[in-house]
Amino acid sequence: MASPSFAISRLQSRPALGIRPRRWQQRLLELLRRRLQLAAPGVCTDVLIHAGPGAGKTLGSLHAFLQLRQGQQLQAICICCHRSSIANQWKIAAKRLGLDLGEGVLGPDGLICSYQAANRDPQQWRLLLQSQAPLQQWLLVADEVHHLGLDPLQPEEGGWGHSFEQLSSGAKLRLGLTGTPFRADQLQFCSSHQQLVKINGISQRIITPDLVITPQELINSGDVRPLRFHFQDGWIEYENKERSALSAEQRESWRARNLRRAVRLGDRSSIALQVLLQARKRREALQEQQPGAAGLVVARDISHARGISCLLEEEGDKVVLVHSQDPGAAEALSRFQGGEGEWLVSVDMCAEGFDAPRLRVVAYLTTVTTRSRFLQAITRAVRLDGSRSAIEPMPRHASYIHAPADPLLMAYARNWSLSSPYLLAPEGAEEISPEAALNSGNWPPEQRAISDAAGAVIEIKEPQLPGFLAA
Repeated sequence: MASPSFAISRLQSRPALGIRPRRWQQRLLELLRRRLQLAAPGVCTDVLIHAGPGAGKTLGSLHAFLQLRQGQQLQAICICCHRSSIANQWKIAAKRLGLDLGEGVLGPDGLICSYQAANRDPQQWRLLLQSQAPLQQWLLVADEVHHLGLDPLQPEEGGWGHSFEQLSSGAKLRLGLTGTPFRADQLQFCSSHQQLVKINGISQRIITPDLVITPQELINSGDVRPLRFHFQDGWIEYENKERSALSAEQRESWRARNLRRAVRLGDRSSIALQVLLQARKRREALQEQQPGAAGLVVARDISHARGISCLLEEEGDKVVLVHSQDPGAAEALSRFQGGEGEWLVSVDMCAEGFDAPRLRVVAYLTTVTTRSRFLQAITRAVRLDGSRSAIEPMPRHASYIHAPADPLLMAYARNWSLSSPYLLAPEGAEEISPEAALNSGNWPPEQRAISDAAGAVIEIKEPQLPGFLAA
């Protein structure tokens, strides 16, 4: 094992870093440096970063670690993440900066491990870290840290969150990274700071990140693409001759039932087929602007995904299909990232951290309407690689989202690039979901389709606050 002095001298002998930090990444370095200076001896310092997809959280964190180690404030780095494909992206990024991280084993500069592996035996991983350097010399990075939920009423049942707490206890610095700083169950999570505020006269606990970089900031700086939304409206007909306009339905049971019908693969007049046809035309048009531009279809289930794949292939498109029951899914994703296929059809396999800058179109055809899942899907299309950023003007060329005109999805689209506080559920309180708020009339959609105009495409060109928030 190399001594700290040898590690420092080896780092100083390396060539200059091959990246120029973005402004927010430099702010991150200054924040971490200051926190380490103020930290009491033997106390673990937590920092939570909320940065939108494409912000550069991976390179920013690795660059900060290199600078802090050069200043002899840290010695090694351990990165924990939730998928092997994400671990591979961290390893590739580390190599770009001259860092040698072992995946599942110790490398000269640290290691990368999955939350699943850490959960099996956190004490074993803790001993492994200590065999290379004292824990007070480690930076522990929790990627997509909102996965590490902690239940204050049942701390032993926290799963990944509890095991990460055991693994990282005693580390000098813990850095939590997330592009989705909220959970559907409203639990707190590791590396999060709580603050008591009053909302409408009621005391409420919120999680406040130490540094927030919103998608709107990244769009303005040219680091990511803006998004344009096209929602296909239509009438949903039922056997008893009742019908309901998709975009206007506020009754929750009807809204959910309408969406289930809307994503069905019927004839060419069905909403799902209209969404697919529009997405195909959009991708073909983008081919002239960006050769190799590709699309992503988020399907409801495996059978649905196979049906969509067949339809696209019948139109002459090349499709890569991935789902959780496919043992070759990881390899298929890698091939798509490398340029294979024109469409990626997926069932919950291309969410957080999936990096494919050639994705320019997303067709959202699933019945999942949680804000986190919708944002994770659509922001796969905001990334920009170096070659495109060098030739595209400011603002960057937009990517496009096509989806059924579900009221919840449209509400999410209007504020997707804005950051809002994550409210923690008070003890014993019943969770109030966005769906319930919509049903109660507290979240009215702006669009109305109560006339025969239902069937049009509703376009949302710029991020905006929904009316109930703007008021």
